[in-house]
Amino acid sequence: MKITCNREQLLQAFQAVAAVAPTRSPKPILQNVKLEVTADSASFLATDLEVAIRYQATGIEVEQPGACILPTARFGQILRESSDETFHIEADDKHIRVRGERSQFNLSAEDPGDYPSIAVFDDASYYETAARWFKELIRRTVFATDNESSRYALGGVKMEWEDGTLTGVGTDGRRLSKMEGPVSAVGEPGAFGDATIVPSRSLNLIDRAVNDDDGEVQIAIRQNEMLVRSPRAMIYSRLLEGRFPRWRDVFPQRTSSVKVELPIEPFYRAVRQAAILTSDESRGVDFTFGEGSLVLSGHAAEVGESRIELPVAFDSSEITITLDPRFVIDFLKVLDSDKSFTLDLQDGESAAVCTTDDGYGYVIMPLARDR
Repeated sequence: MKITCNREQLLQAFQAVAAVAPTRSPKPILQNVKLEVTADSASFLATDLEVAIRYQATGIEVEQPGACILPTARFGQILRESSDETFHIEADDKHIRVRGERSQFNLSAEDPGDYPSIAVFDDASYYETAARWFKELIRRTVFATDNESSRYALGGVKMEWEDGTLTGVGTDGRRLSKMEGPVSAVGEPGAFGDATIVPSRSLNLIDRAVNDDDGEVQIAIRQNEMLVRSPRAMIYSRLLEGRFPRWRDVFPQRTSSVKVELPIEPFYRAVRQAAILTSDESRGVDFTFGEGSLVLSGHAAEVGESRIELPVAFDSSEITITLDPRFVIDFLKVLDSDKSFTLDLQDGESAAVCTTDDGYGYVIMPLARDR
């Protein structure tokens, strides 16, 4: 194998896959990244057998096709630490030579044939949706999952396809995040059902590997597997098993609740301020809605108290609800700061329901008030 490449562009592609390679594994070959070069392209591959990625590098001039195995940590250091603009990389059965204008590195070579094969996206039936929107779905749901839970299904986002709509749902049992938007079907992609649970780790990888300007992404669902393809990347993931909560029951159907429109940036600042004087033992913040104002109160016995006031358009009877400010902040961080959202409240013991005008919903269960 012999290529000439732009170091910065090669680094960008390498970093997109390097995080997948495990630092420890019963199969040491997996601790490396594979570079495959054809007559007109070069791709990095990495897998831990549960998740895999194939990412096409740009800025490559191919002199001789082939493949090589690259040690993840050391090759990554070479790319990051070098100041050379261009690299020449050659590989044979024994060595991999990386040569820049002012540097040269010789690495030991391993047999590329020992690296596990990675699935190929060759499905005739799949779903298709906008890359930018799919990344938004991931960002707005994956933070609400629970990778520490003994309930395996909570470690991923449930995705449902129905009537041209894709819905993603993440929950840890204390809050629930839901995003929905348009999706189109090519062929008959529903052969393995209309819902699946995708691990959070896989979704974070997809978010990093897919670019906002990639246009469309294709999503193929196989039995216990999902593949996502963008113009430059293909990500493979095993799916989670287990029972996911009946999430639709979590969104209450209310007829006597109060809805208040809240500006995101001022509300975000107020929550962060109120949370300063809370602790692990007393982390709740009281949100008291009264006529024309919202008062946020935090307190911790050995720390002190906070009181933040925010003018809001509220003219109903006073309502106080105690929420974990971390959960509120997580929600606000994934929204556009210059917009607003609607908060639906019934009383201090019922769930707080947050919605936006672009298909996003978030439910937070209240904390018991300790005073």
